[in-house]
Amino acid sequence: MIRVKIKTMLLVAVLITLAAVVIPAGIGIAIAAENNVKPVIYQTPPGVAASGELFLLARCIEIALEKNPEIAAAKWDIAAADSRLDGAKSAFWPQISAEGGANRYVDPQRLIQARYNGELGVFDRSILRGDLVARLTLYAGGRITSEADAVGKLSEAEKKKFIRTRDELIYSVTGVYFSVLGQQKIIASLEFSRQALEEQRKRVSQLFDAQRVAKVDLLRTEVRIVDLNQNIIKEENVLAVQKRLLFSLMGYEAVPENVRLDDQAEKPAAGTFDKGMLIEGALKNRPDYQAAKDRLDAQTLRVAVARAGHLPSINLVGTYGVRNAPDPSDVGKGTSQTEDVGSIGVIMSVPLFEGGRVSAKVSEEMAILAAARDRLRKLDLQIRQEAESALLDVLSARERFKATEKSIEQAKESLRIESLKYDLGRGNITDVLDAQSALLQAETNNCRSCIDYHISTARLKLATGGSL
Repeated sequence: MIRVKIKTMLLVAVLITLAAVVIPAGIGIAIAAENNVKPVIYQTPPGVAASGELFLLARCIEIALEKNPEIAAAKWDIAAADSRLDGAKSAFWPQISAEGGANRYVDPQRLIQARYNGELGVFDRSILRGDLVARLTLYAGGRITSEADAVGKLSEAEKKKFIRTRDELIYSVTGVYFSVLGQQKIIASLEFSRQALEEQRKRVSQLFDAQRVAKVDLLRTEVRIVDLNQNIIKEENVLAVQKRLLFSLMGYEAVPENVRLDDQAEKPAAGTFDKGMLIEGALKNRPDYQAAKDRLDAQTLRVAVARAGHLPSINLVGTYGVRNAPDPSDVGKGTSQTEDVGSIGVIMSVPLFEGGRVSAKVSEEMAILAAARDRLRKLDLQIRQEAESALLDVLSARERFKATEKSIEQAKESLRIESLKYDLGRGNITDVLDAQSALLQAETNNCRSCIDYHISTARLKLATGGSL
């Protein structure tokens, strides 16, 4: 009768452990619909306690996109790039300035030039002047157009860089969030296992008091409980670090009290992948690759800007202003101490010799262009490697999940057999405890492989430029 009760208690402990560890249907983010993976629907699980603030994945991502300082900095980078573009486009417009000055001469100077032979004038050693000057560039060898186009390309690159920064943040939040979920499941599994071992210890203690088992069985059970407590403390520390990282990404200075992270999840789904299409899509869709191409185009235009330094420039210049002699030494009859002046004309400037400055600038921009081409090639190879690596991780995690499910079945059967042997007096407590530990390890591996699958799925989307 006593052995039947022990067997019943062991089976109850196993069922409690299984209930704690088995992951609800699926965790995470799915591959695109064309890969035949069902999308995840986030729901609050039934029976969640009312106390504490609930953070679902969608809300965490929303908060991170709003409060993360890197996102804010990237937005300012876009604003700066747009301002630089406005500045480059301003060169197409006339430049109007107001100028003023006062000159003191050794000899008296005529206030304004004579307009006809024998015209009387005003002479003074001091001349005051004020002018409005308008300048419009008519031809600059394509420099202004190329410069504006280059800055426009850089502005577009900055916007694509922002998209990539946003996607990387979403991936980081997603990965840490799933890690927290998995860690919570593992800790819950360990705690239920501890409860089961505590019940086991009580029963073994009763049997020891009845002199039915040796004291070593009780000691071995207590040692397992102590080891389990240490493991729980270690895993709780890992969970605290993961939560701190998550809320740092969300822009929080500290983790809110009584915070809860709960989500429905899915098991790894079956699906096929075309590696060639994934890589092709990555090179087409990844914003950082498109931004690098924009920077390459911008640098090509900067080479044209530098080469324009060899070409002449033609400007339309107009001025209008006044001249004043404050203390004239000679004032002709019928003249005034203040006169207005104005002119308009076309000025052409041809660079003849600048000490090699323009040629050096062209060489510099050409070298930068060559470096940009090589960096784009490097990014191409990197994207291919990242896509292939992420795909292999997805497939590996999915297969590991299947394997761990088989391991759980084997561990259950082993525990059943060892428990039955112990009940019949043909086994020992060490074998039972080892079987329980093996089952716990198998379920933990199953949980972690599921987490790894969904994190690698999110990384695959990030690597291929998919929508997160």
